[in-house]
Amino acid sequence: MTLLEDIGAGVRLLWGLPSFLRTPLSPPEARQILAQRLARREDDFLDLMRRAVFGTTRSPYRRLLAHAGCTYDDLAVLVRREGLEGALQTLYASGVYVTVDEFKGRRPVVRGSLQMTIEPTAFGNPLVAVQIPTLSSGSRGHRTVAGTSLAHLRDQAVGMCLFVQARGPHPRVQGHCGVPGGSALHGLLRNYYAGLPLGAWFSHVDPAARDLHPRYRWSIRVVRWGAWLAGRPFPRPHYIRPDDPMPIIDWLVSVRRRGLVPHLRSTPSTAVLVCQAASDAGIDISGVEFMPGGEPLTPARMQVIARAGVRAAALYASVESGHIGYGCLAPTASDDVHLLSDLQAVIQPGPSSRDPSLPADAVLLTSLRPSAPFILLNVSSGDQGRLEQRVCGCPVEVVGWTAHLHTIRSYGKLTTAGMTFLDADLTRVLEEVLPARFGGGPTHYQLVEEEQAGGHASLRLLVHPAVGPVDPDAVADAFFSAIGSAPGAAKVMELFWRDAGVLRVERRAPMATATGKIQHLHQHRKSTER
Repeated sequence: MTLLEDIGAGVRLLWGLPSFLRTPLSPPEARQILAQRLARREDDFLDLMRRAVFGTTRSPYRRLLAHAGCTYDDLAVLVRREGLEGALQTLYASGVYVTVDEFKGRRPVVRGSLQMTIEPTAFGNPLVAVQIPTLSSGSRGHRTVAGTSLAHLRDQAVGMCLFVQARGPHPRVQGHCGVPGGSALHGLLRNYYAGLPLGAWFSHVDPAARDLHPRYRWSIRVVRWGAWLAGRPFPRPHYIRPDDPMPIIDWLVSVRRRGLVPHLRSTPSTAVLVCQAASDAGIDISGVEFMPGGEPLTPARMQVIARAGVRAAALYASVESGHIGYGCLAPTASDDVHLLSDLQAVIQPGPSSRDPSLPADAVLLTSLRPSAPFILLNVSSGDQGRLEQRVCGCPVEVVGWTAHLHTIRSYGKLTTAGMTFLDADLTRVLEEVLPARFGGGPTHYQLVEEEQAGGHASLRLLVHPAVGPVDPDAVADAFFSAIGSAPGAAKVMELFWRDAGVLRVERRAPMATATGKIQHLHQHRKSTER
């Protein structure tokens, strides 16, 4: 974004914040809104397609739909005949879908005779004025804006309000722990509008760090100014090292002493660290609520959290779509979530997938709300999971969300400690940057993502012995510097991973797949997760 666009977004945010914060949702209002949305899913989808796809010449979906021979009238007939998910499945079979690499502009779209390279900005919602910009890492030169509006946060707050109520009628206060950026601000404001007052704000990266873009400092100030104008002052973000959870534990204990339930939003890695440290110190944090998201909530991580008496329910979300699913309260898996079917539709390619880059159980998202930051039409999230309809009987199902997704894992991207890096970007670092600095070839370096005993996230950077003598610390430093070469989210990732100590360098040959392939990213999963 240009400086002028930054200023414009900040002014729009500051102008709208006071009224946003003064009028939070009530559960009865949220129930009424959700019921209307669920009843109008097909109509809302068609209206969004009419306005944001067929109504604008810049939409890449217009060419995909035209290539499939689908006009707006054809789409309307298809939806009425087959239902929303059935229509989306038919569109996928006709080539109307977008992979992660296509969405990011890293690979051209090829559907038979149709070929086009799409700039990521083309997927932006033309109906939305950005108020909270969120930038991708831009490590390959494509720093795309995933801007959010307060209208989008209002839309998502409906589900959060009802989900929190489903967890029990206790008075709650929210705590947020993460890194600076638009995603943090989204969560703070969304939860506040959903009826969760903000009690503490923890940051694993110092927002005042000189290497960070000034946007991070100014966005925090604008939000705090807007909260002050609304008479709802927000606390300052409190910088804590990733390996020092005691400030979080102290806050959890203080909130419980006041008779309130702390509702902490963090990554699963942070949740594990907090619970383990509290147990080791003999501190009772039972009865608090965690909503871990941003990386897999695996069985091992859930066991550590549960042993501390903490009630954890997974959050499944993405920068492009916002919230996708909230944790089931009678789960069959540690990351079992109810899909928020009022916000988006979800389908999967299935065993007869027409695209070899998409697993059969890949998650394809489609937008339903006019406030969505991006218009998604069968867009791959880069994740895969098990999608099913089942009756669980939990209070979240009673709200109206009946579809479940669990065993959610990424493919073609690295997600560690809540930070995501695409495999296409790792290619540059592992095939070009490190060999140029230390020697060797494109198959001599590999990242291994795994989970250590106790649920802690871990990354191993394997360096083949054929490379010759190298300094492990120098290799790690070169890796971090390469991924943090852009000043936006990539720099946040670099600073956080450095402080968190998630990376260690090992001298050994990279791991090969069963077919002999040496992938840039090897994701090691325990047998208990399969």
